[in-house]
Amino acid sequence: MTRPQATGVPLPRPDAAALARSQLLQARICERIAQAGAWLSFADYMQMALYEPGLGYYDAGGSKFGAQGDFVTAPEISPLFAQATAAQLAQVFGRLPAQVLEFGAGTGALARDLIADLQRRGCPPQAYYIVEVSADLRARQQQCLAGLPVTWLDRLPQRFQGVVIANEVLDVLPVRLFVRGPDGIYERGVCCEGTELRFSVRPADPDLARSVTTIETLVGALPQGYGSEICPLATAWIISLAGCLERALVLLFDYGFPQHEYYHPQRAMGTLMCHYRQHSHADPLWLPGLNDITAHVDFSACAQAAHTGGLDVLGYTSQANFLINCGILERLTGALDPVHLGAAQRLLSEAEMGELVKVMALGRGLDCEPLGFTRADRRHRL
Repeated sequence: MTRPQATGVPLPRPDAAALARSQLLQARICERIAQAGAWLSFADYMQMALYEPGLGYYDAGGSKFGAQGDFVTAPEISPLFAQATAAQLAQVFGRLPAQVLEFGAGTGALARDLIADLQRRGCPPQAYYIVEVSADLRARQQQCLAGLPVTWLDRLPQRFQGVVIANEVLDVLPVRLFVRGPDGIYERGVCCEGTELRFSVRPADPDLARSVTTIETLVGALPQGYGSEICPLATAWIISLAGCLERALVLLFDYGFPQHEYYHPQRAMGTLMCHYRQHSHADPLWLPGLNDITAHVDFSACAQAAHTGGLDVLGYTSQANFLINCGILERLTGALDPVHLGAAQRLLSEAEMGELVKVMALGRGLDCEPLGFTRADRRHRL
């Protein structure tokens, strides 16, 4: 398959072992396509590309996070992210049990720095749980967090009270792709031509067509040829999470928009994006298993799912506003060296993560306004 280019620059070639692993996964995907009748939904393809045991992006080896990996998340940029978030946890630990449940903990950096700062504040978590589906990442987390009171879980607990954190988790849940055609809604899936993967469309099933029609009742008719994504798994995840929460604050950090911005007519190609060795490109069929594949989060759909699950929507704002409300600027006082200032710039700048990443707070049984949303709350935009 021809290599895509990021901003006109050819992407780096993988080494022989990585290429062989990708080819093995691609062969397995082609087998699955044949078994499915020569067409596979993109959601099923994305599931295999990211999570196929031993071969998918998140279940195989290789660097993923940080300067030597494919992308950088906020906890890897600087401990400032965790230190500010710890202020939010400290605020509610008097009202909720001092327990944390983190999903998709990456390298373990956020858990490590949160625990350290909460200990410094005199309110260490009584328990810290991590739900991690990737065996490879779990092993890395266990190495990073050795000696700390952390417990790993394979699935949602039956009951939980405390704070739930999901940083860049929803944007890697498999999405369904749709296109508005001249005579209805179509779904983009994947087919196999020889040994090559190709996109292919077919009429959408009733569930997908109904979802797109519902979106159009809210944002207006989408133009012919308009394509985007829907993530039923994100709403299902929130509803399932709500089912196990007794008293809790949920913090969701992710790239995304409210629905009227997500499905704006000018965003006609959706938000699907791939990340490979610090480059971004838009071809998710290139070298499956070696690229992170993401789609932005529809935060309006998240809010609707929260209401369905009986949770309150307690706040929605940008990452910059959340971190500033939680005191990140005060943590910079006396540490105005270039490293700290550069990290703060990446976390707070409107041109970088500060505006691109949003934070949503959901809750049940919490009797206070969360600290991170005391100013510049945007719930009215959902």
